[in-house]
Amino acid sequence: MATKIFTETPSIISEFLSRVRNVNLQQDKHKMRRYMEMIGQFMGYEISKTLDYSELQVDTPMGSEGCDVISDDVVIASIMRAGLPMHHGLLEVFDKADSAFIGAYRKHHKDGTFEIESEYQSSVQLEGKVLILADAMLATGSSLKLALENLISEYGQPKAIHIAAIIAAQDGFNYIHRYHPDAHYWIGDMDEELTAKNYIVPGLGDAGDICFGEKS
Repeated sequence: MATKIFTETPSIISEFLSRVRNVNLQQDKHKMRRYMEMIGQFMGYEISKTLDYSELQVDTPMGSEGCDVISDDVVIASIMRAGLPMHHGLLEVFDKADSAFIGAYRKHHKDGTFEIESEYQSSVQLEGKVLILADAMLATGSSLKLALENLISEYGQPKAIHIAAIIAAQDGFNYIHRYHPDAHYWIGDMDEELTAKNYIVPGLGDAGDICFGEKS
C-alpha cells in the first residue's frame, strides 16, 4: 500500500518539521503542541484523498448542487501522550470522526531492555471502518504493533488502516511494515538511526515530554 514520506518532496510540512525539531523552539510547549497539531491537519488532508466519497445534493440560496462527501466511517486513534496533538489536528479535518485512545509505555528492566505495556484502550467498533492511528514518533514500531493488535482483536478489522507519524526511524518503519504491509503510511520524515535506548536520532527528543512536561 502507499507510503508517503513528506520530505521527499518539500512542502509546508517540511517547514513545520524544522520547527518541531528545533531545540530552542521546544521551550514553548504551546507552540510545539500547535505545530504538531498542524502537521496532523496537513496529513489529514492528504489522507482524505484516499477515502471513498458519494454525491450529496445540497440546496444553496440560489439553487441545488451535487457535492462529494466522505462516505467512509473514520476513526482516529492515538497513542498517548505524544499522539494527542496530532489527534486533535486530524479531528479538525475529519470533524465527524469517532475517536480511540491507547495508553502504551516502555517498561524498562534493570538489564537495560524494555517491553511495551498497554494498560488502557478505548474505542468504538472498527469493523469495516477507516482507522487512522497517530503516533508522533515511530521508533521501534513495537507500540504501534501492540496498539493495532489490541484494537483489531477487541474492536474488529478496519476496512483500511492509516498510520501517521511525524518522524520515523527506518528500522521501526521496517518492523511495523513487515507485520502490516497493507496499511497506508504517512511519515513526515525518516531518520536512519536509533540509539541503544531506542530513541530516534536526530529525531526531536521525547515528544510527550516536550508537549506536556517531563515525566517524573
